[in-house]
This record gives sequence, C-alpha cells and structure tokens, in this order.
Amino acid sequence: QLQASGGGLVQPGGSLRLSCTASGFTLDYFAIGWFRQAPGKEREGVSCISSSGSSTYYADSVKGRFTISRDNAKNTVALQMNSLKPEDTAVYYCATAWLGPMGWGPGGYWGQGTQVTVSS
Repeated sequence: QLQASGGGLVQPGGSLRLSCTASGFTLDYFAIGWFRQAPGKEREGVSCISSSGSSTYYADSVKGRFTISRDNAKNTVALQMNSLKPEDTAVYYCATAWLGPMGWGPGGYWGQGTQVTVSS
C-alpha cells in the first residue's frame, strides 16, 4: 500500500512537504508520481520521479515551486511544495507511475490522498 501524508491548511505563499510511504513492498523498482484532484476538476499529474531518482518531471503549473525527491533506503518519496497558491488546493495522491518517451502517467498502485488547502 501507498500512503500520502503531510497535507494541511496553509496560507498563499506558504510551504508544505508531502510524503509518500509504502508498506508491503519496496519503492525501489518503481517510478513514483504525485497527482492531484481539485473539486469539479479532472485529476492531473503534478510530478514524477524515476526509480533511481535520476530523472524528475513536473507539470508546467508547478515548475520552479515544487520539488520531488526520494529516499529508497527509507522507502519514501517526498514532494516539497513552496510558494503555494490557492489553485494548488486539491487532494494529493501518490502512485506508482510509468515513464515513456511521450511523458508519464499513473501506474497500478495508488495511495490514499492527503488534502492540501491554500487559503488566507
């Protein structure tokens, strides 16, 4: 199972750090992605990191503000979110991901989401 944590309420311009942890399997072999879904909107990919951590990908909307990283020894993937905006408000999920020449997307394993609310 995957579990996302670290969400909360933050003011615009603030920061949050999300964590994705795995139980029952190791993340080493998987690319991991962060996805989000806001009310009334489709799910979108936010960021993805390759299994080794050598490659990272970001949606245009979060480039320069979010940083994805992984610690395979701790079986975790983190998403550092800085300069948060109200439009970042959503439920954030981590999931295994696929990587290919045309981009990346969700794989077969999803974790429970964590709510991020950016509001003054």
